[in-house]
Amino acid sequence: MAVVSDGAAADRQRAAQRGITRLLVRDMRRVRRIIVPSRLQPTVPAWIQAVRALVGQYSSASASLAADYYDAERVAARAVGRFTVPLLDPPPDEQVEASLRWATQDVWPRDPEDPATTPAQALPIEQRLDAAQARAEAAAQKLVTDTGRGTVREAVRRDRLAVGYARAAALGACAFCKLMATRGMVYKSAEAAGTEANDRFAGDASVVKFHDNCHCAVLPVFRGQRFELSAHAQEWARLYEEQVAPQHSGQLLARFRAVLADNGHLPAS
Repeated sequence: MAVVSDGAAADRQRAAQRGITRLLVRDMRRVRRIIVPSRLQPTVPAWIQAVRALVGQYSSASASLAADYYDAERVAARAVGRFTVPLLDPPPDEQVEASLRWATQDVWPRDPEDPATTPAQALPIEQRLDAAQARAEAAAQKLVTDTGRGTVREAVRRDRLAVGYARAAALGACAFCKLMATRGMVYKSAEAAGTEANDRFAGDASVVKFHDNCHCAVLPVFRGQRFELSAHAQEWARLYEEQVAPQHSGQLLARFRAVLADNGHLPAS
């Protein structure tokens, strides 16, 4: 049985999706000029509309890249039969708008004497706009990249020759992503899991939680393949099992982050 793991294909998919979101951020910075600090009321909604269009455009590109990636992995697995990857739709307008309104919540001026005024709202307008831009870029990146990741997951769900998927985290990923990557492969159904159903089939919630600015990929696994953690993910799993899980019932992620840092598995902050 062929062994599949986080390798060159997942690296290429991560790089391709990062390329898409770099272009997204470039264009978001270009449309920031729509916001006029002295005219926030009419210009912020216009900016939201422009960014919403960008998210839709780049989400479609993310889905197309993910479909190409899935097709290539299917060919590499020698999966027989025709299958057309269903492209995930861009996120709904209301979801995008809610994210952008959250990102700009501190832009609006508030009375400094109002107890509800946050420290961020007391800053000069340009600083508030810079902070809002950073939050908006991170939120938009997640929405776009999630469309690609969701396309792979939906393809696995529909493809009769796919058995599951795994999270592929980069070496420079955060502690949360590395912990999620150690969970291994998620089977798409109890039937696909077969004899491993009791200890390996647990739904997909643990490996498909993604945060803003996350660049993890979703790796499909097909019949005739056996998923194994990559060498670096095996090391992350070993550190967790030996130095975190037995000794810490709470604050597991914080402890795992410290253990990774102590062992040179986190980039310098």
